Amino acid sequence: MTTKIIIIDDHQLFREGVKRILDFEKSFNVVAEGDDGTEAITLVEEYDPDVVIMDINMPNVNGVEATRQLIEKHPDSKVIILSIHDDENYVTHALKTGASGYLLKEMDADALVEAVKVVAEGGSYLHPKVTHNLVNEYRRLATVGAGSSSSYLQPEIRRPLHLLTRRECEVLQLLADGKSNRGIGEALYISEKTVKNHVSNILQKMNVNDRTQAVVVAIKNGWVEVR
Repeated sequence: MTTKIIIIDDHQLFREGVKRILDFEKSFNVVAEGDDGTEAITLVEEYDPDVVIMDINMPNVNGVEATRQLIEKHPDSKVIILSIHDDENYVTHALKTGASGYLLKEMDADALVEAVKVVAEGGSYLHPKVTHNLVNEYRRLATVGAGSSSSYLQPEIRRPLHLLTRRECEVLQLLADGKSNRGIGEALYISEKTVKNHVSNILQKMNVNDRTQAVVVAIKNGWVEVR
């Protein structure tokens, strides 16, 4: 099946670069482009895309506000935010408006392609660096919540061997570390295809929809180290 994509970004050179990467995927079809958030709703209504890639910083209507308006009018829309900001406040704000993904503009081509595929299938995707920052924020809040100025002391780690295989536990830990599929493959000396299979099995066994949910559940249950 073909995944129809719309790109909204006010920097033409960057937009063309994103389109060029997506065009290498035979199953992707960039059906329209825009350079302002105000165009998003009009283009979505005209082309009915599977995924909208939206820059966060644009004149007139920025990407977050455009996403809010788009989701309000078309709740099934799937939006990936592109940003230079890795601060968790930007990320959480974007996700609260209804975005399904958040990518940093320093991403590589593989991350972009992976994000589009995951979001098109109904999942959520965060840039690995963003996931790592969110984990650090969780650790900070846990320290504050404990009323201590000392470093965060995590309870004893108990790997979920009742639920996952040892290899899947290793993959889950690397997900919590903010590793991409490629990074996990390099760390464990396995192919990206094998990593994807492990991730898919983890999500199914943990009964979660995406990698971020898996990490959050794993942290709360003490299944991974927060490092």
